[in-house]
Amino acid sequence: MTDPSSPPKPGPSSNARPRMLLLLVALIAVGSAFGYWFLTKDHASTDDAYTDGRAVMIAPRVAGMVVTLAVGDNQPVHAGDLLVRIDPRPFQAAKDQAAASLAVARAQLANAQATLETVRVTVPARLDMARARLAAAAAEQTKAKADAGRQRSLPKEATTKQEIDNADAALRTASANVAQADAAVREADILHDSIAQAEARVHELDAQVALAQAQLDVASLNLEWTDVTAPHDGWVTKRGVEAGNYVVPGQALMSLVTPEVWVTANFKEDQLDRLRPGQKVDMKVDAYPSLKLRGHVDSVQFGSGQRFSVFPAENATGNFVKIVQRVPVKIVIDEGLDPKRPLPLGMSVVPTVYLGDGR
Repeated sequence: MTDPSSPPKPGPSSNARPRMLLLLVALIAVGSAFGYWFLTKDHASTDDAYTDGRAVMIAPRVAGMVVTLAVGDNQPVHAGDLLVRIDPRPFQAAKDQAAASLAVARAQLANAQATLETVRVTVPARLDMARARLAAAAAEQTKAKADAGRQRSLPKEATTKQEIDNADAALRTASANVAQADAAVREADILHDSIAQAEARVHELDAQVALAQAQLDVASLNLEWTDVTAPHDGWVTKRGVEAGNYVVPGQALMSLVTPEVWVTANFKEDQLDRLRPGQKVDMKVDAYPSLKLRGHVDSVQFGSGQRFSVFPAENATGNFVKIVQRVPVKIVIDEGLDPKRPLPLGMSVVPTVYLGDGR
């Protein structure tokens, strides 16, 4: 007989209940894991992503004192708006001086051109005149020779000593005139070199005019560059200049962030197998949890972030440890931007890329 006071022994049904509960929990966990894998097998996501864009450094091209600061911190500007004005007075004086030098050079060139035109006319005319005088003197010489010859060939009774002497004197005079005219021809012929000299002078002054014009152009550019303007639309950031500062060419005055913003996502290298340009992307911004951005993969950088770091890894040193690399991927934002909630550069973003043909 059994003792009625002893506790009842557990039956088979009471032992199976905890086992069934554990099995159910295990099935739910496996199902959840399978469901998560199935839902995310065509997704690639990373929390190593941030907003990116173009930040253009604004620097002056001339040195001088800042007399006008036309913008403040984080101020929106449009292309062509004045940012900074450098004292233009020394550059205006340099431009005026260059303009005066150009006027002098042009006047000298005009004078040289006029001289060249005069020489081109007078030198050939003088040569033609000298040749004509030489021809006339030669004719006179021929006649004088003939006269002298006739006087000497006449009988003594038909001429006198005086007539012979006169004929000889006329011949000597005609010969002297020929020599003088020949010298004048040679002198006029040498004057042709003065044409070449006048032409060389014109070329020299023409080059001086070009040089003066170039100096005026440079002075005009320097004067124009005293107004530092915005090269495109954007927002002023990192302003490091104040009115009264002396600035030099290349000095960083401020940066201008362009309106175009995209996302740079650093995916692990084992996530790139199915990632392609054009795939759709959903993005969440940590700063704006309610902001939903949509875009697409634009391109994949041809190199990991480590490859382009300041101190790239030296894997051939013998102490190699394999580390999964990250590769920057550019994601273009197509829709969802809110003008009231701007996206400064460097904000954290979590993108999810849909690796299939569609969502």
